[in-house]
Amino acid sequence: MIPSADLDSYAEKMRRLVEKGMDFEVDARFVDMLAPRNSRILDIGCGIGSAVSALRRSGHQVYGIDPTRAVLDVAADIFDKGWYRQLAVEELADDRLCGEGLPGEYEVILMSGNVPAFLSDEALQDAFRRVRGLLVDGGLFVVGTTVGARGGPTAQDAAAGSAGLPLKNRFSDWHLGAFDKDSGWSVSVYAKPGALSTRTGPDGVFLLKR
Repeated sequence: MIPSADLDSYAEKMRRLVEKGMDFEVDARFVDMLAPRNSRILDIGCGIGSAVSALRRSGHQVYGIDPTRAVLDVAADIFDKGWYRQLAVEELADDRLCGEGLPGEYEVILMSGNVPAFLSDEALQDAFRRVRGLLVDGGLFVVGTTVGARGGPTAQDAAAGSAGLPLKNRFSDWHLGAFDKDSGWSVSVYAKPGALSTRTGPDGVFLLKR
């Protein structure tokens, strides 16, 4: 567990970087590309909330959870505090989320910023099972992590296998870079079996009739 003083320092560091204009929305752009319009999206370990804010601007119903009050205080200062809840990944369940005024199911769930590195193998497997229970049929679980850290792609794939969330795609960055053995970062997209409804039909697809 990271000491409280370090978390406070981290929160203030992130605030300064946001104020300087650093791009903390690249993961949100990735998710927005995958998500049907007006999707319900949950950001696990949302930190200061940049991805939540960006996806909200794109018209999605997005909420962020994080166990750390210090970073959520920054999120509340910069964005809308109503978008965030202080919850740990082990508390994820539809009844708990509904009790917090959040949706009980989602089209997309995001976990980026090395959240898995702070989870044991057992906790990571539990997290994947909890996520599966919150996803609609065909829903996506997007995970961004450092490859060499605990909770990297190998551990994720094992957890996903036990949870019934097959790997759909894996990239080396949020810009769809090819993943290989030398990649230092991974972006993994897992999918719950089934078809994800686009509600309004495929975006930007115009078929010519013969």
